Amino acid sequence: MRERLLLLLIIMLATAFFGEMKVNPFGGPFRFSLGIAAFFFGLLWFQSVPVLLIGFLTGAFTMWFRVGLDVVAYGAVWQESLFTHVPSAFYYFSFTLLFQLTRARRYVESPLLLGLIGATVDCASNLVELLAREISGVAPAITWESIMMLLFFGALRSFFAVGLYNSFSIRQVRAVGEVRQQELERLRMINTGLYEETFYLRKSMTQLEDITRESYQLYRHLLSSENTESSRALHIAEHVHEVKKDSQRMLAGLLKIINQKELSTRLSISELCGLVIRANQKYAEMLGKQILFTEKCNIILSTSQIYELLSVLNNLVANAVEAIPISGKIELLVEFEKRDIIFHVIDNGSGILQEDKGWIFELGYTTKYDREGKPSTGIGLTHAKGIIHSLDGMLTIIQESEPLTHFEVRIPTDQILRKEGVMCFGFS
Repeated sequence: MRERLLLLLIIMLATAFFGEMKVNPFGGPFRFSLGIAAFFFGLLWFQSVPVLLIGFLTGAFTMWFRVGLDVVAYGAVWQESLFTHVPSAFYYFSFTLLFQLTRARRYVESPLLLGLIGATVDCASNLVELLAREISGVAPAITWESIMMLLFFGALRSFFAVGLYNSFSIRQVRAVGEVRQQELERLRMINTGLYEETFYLRKSMTQLEDITRESYQLYRHLLSSENTESSRALHIAEHVHEVKKDSQRMLAGLLKIINQKELSTRLSISELCGLVIRANQKYAEMLGKQILFTEKCNIILSTSQIYELLSVLNNLVANAVEAIPISGKIELLVEFEKRDIIFHVIDNGSGILQEDKGWIFELGYTTKYDREGKPSTGIGLTHAKGIIHSLDGMLTIIQESEPLTHFEVRIPTDQILRKEGVMCFGFS
């Protein structure tokens, strides 16, 4: 209720204020002003406001506003001023009545039709006001020339209001679209992290299956040799089996999250690279680093392997961001070579020592330490290489002149074009 009253007040004040920006085409009190453009825009934009109520209130308010202005600014007698401005109230009454009868708000998606309806309603309302003034004896005779003038100014004000409304609507839709796009990107990056965990959970489940089988075989062997430890071996096998079942349930839950229909659609390679760049620009800003990112991707190709590629590229580019001390540059390049698609991630950070290049893909190996001297996990590149291998691809480091660091991701194009879902894991 409070919000509605505020909207009513805004429309009345705007109409009265812009109503003073006027021309008097017939030399009398009848005017063309921007007030009706503001009023028409208010009716379109604030659709929660009752049309007939706002028409009655705005007509009355505008009439008394003009009376007050005449009295204060020009020293007019209020009774005479009221007699002069009463017909203007009839304009707003008739405008909202015709606006309601034509159901103009239903045509906001058709600007041309809405503009024509507004122009017609405006012209008809002006005729009502002129008739009221003619009855009171203060209006010129209505001629075809005056009707054409009413139509012209009605169309001018109507299409101005409709154009303004559409301009605001487009900006609002774009703002909503940008927010939605940012939210989708955030969800994709979250799903990328989940994909990495799911990928290695699946790998761990294979190992758990092997351990369960070996434990049971050990139990059978000890049982056949009448060893007293056979029951203990069976107990271990049963517990490992339960851990495997729990892992299957966790994996099923993660897959359900990752395979959301809204997020599992195909994405173009250029959009995917743009997502990686934008995410790491924010990461660089958070670290207080000035990094120039360059993206070159002229490949017209889309893929459903979104999370696999995001996981690998984001890992490599994030490593490049961390390797740059204060300022530098990072390049993400994509190209075709025979039947492969190749991603290049190049940075001019601190570089990788020659003796470290043979170890960087080993699990647990790291050269990164935090401020307290604690080492990183050293699993990022190992994860990335494992994911690339699952796509029959290769992740290598290219020999470059120091301090340039150049990683190359080479994946067969048919793997990129694979049509199955985000992940295809089975359970045993």
